Amino acid sequence: MRGVVMHAPGDVRTEDLSMPTIIEPTDAIIRVTATCICGSDLWPYRGLEPLSGPTPMGHEYIGVVETVGADVTMVKPGDHVVGSFVASDNTCEICQAGYQSRCVHQVMMGSVGTQAQYARIPLADGTLVVTPGEPPADLVPSLLAASDVLGTGWFAAVAAEAGPGRTVAVVGDGAVGLLGALAASRLGAERIIVMSRHADRQELARRFGATDIVEERGDEGVARIKELTGGLGAHSTIEAVGTQEAMDQAIRATRAGGHVGFVGVSHDVAVDGLELFFSSVHLHGGPAPVRRFLPELIRLIWDREIDPGAVFDLTLPLDEAAEGYRAMDERRATKVLLTTD
Repeated sequence: MRGVVMHAPGDVRTEDLSMPTIIEPTDAIIRVTATCICGSDLWPYRGLEPLSGPTPMGHEYIGVVETVGADVTMVKPGDHVVGSFVASDNTCEICQAGYQSRCVHQVMMGSVGTQAQYARIPLADGTLVVTPGEPPADLVPSLLAASDVLGTGWFAAVAAEAGPGRTVAVVGDGAVGLLGALAASRLGAERIIVMSRHADRQELARRFGATDIVEERGDEGVARIKELTGGLGAHSTIEAVGTQEAMDQAIRATRAGGHVGFVGVSHDVAVDGLELFFSSVHLHGGPAPVRRFLPELIRLIWDREIDPGAVFDLTLPLDEAAEGYRAMDERRATKVLLTTD
């Protein structure tokens, strides 16, 4: 089969790889029908995360079940499925509390690699959700988004307690931030302020429900959000980047008693304890428990109530994955979908 491997920063290749096989009786093998490149894949691509040799890439996927292990009972060959970027048993106490991404048996799908024609899915019963049927072609991008970026943006909005009567600020205009705006809108937020300097992403943010765009960053961006909120700051803020500047901006743009939902993968981020103490804001986030939200997200997509697949603005065959990485790194694309046929 063909699959994407990163050999070094900036060096991505699509290669012939061995077919995956059942290792544990709880595994399933799927034929991947669509996969994509995540913003978090750019961290090692840019040399900001170490690589320990050639690394299979990818953690977002939809597909068709090919074979299942002896203990798998919830999915069967022929099922069309969407899975989370974190495999979970969905039965442990942590999963039952709604934090499947921290399952006591969790497997990060990035360690498996799903930018490939086939993939082994650990803990298949707890990880995969069956769609109502074979997805129509136009729903494929949206269902793929549900595997990570939609579920992550949704969790960010929930963690920030977005809802009726609330003003939500979104720090980060990548796919997760944009879909955080969509989630905030669906959750009933009264006002959604997206921080963005890119015209195409601003347009998509407004399509997803943004009411205001702030182009300033840092202290100027915080001041602008305070200006838009009567000097108080947002009730709810989504941090969808993972840098020090983004975290500082999110905390400082939130009013006392407000909530910050942070889902950007943190890189060298430190929170000043005294500043946090006097900010009186709530912080909640981390790896999104996408599996918690998948059934409802699939329903919303299937019923065409939301269109998160609009975040994909470039589609390439798997063999051209290297160009997809370049396009996202150079901000020529917001998110790249890879076809596997």
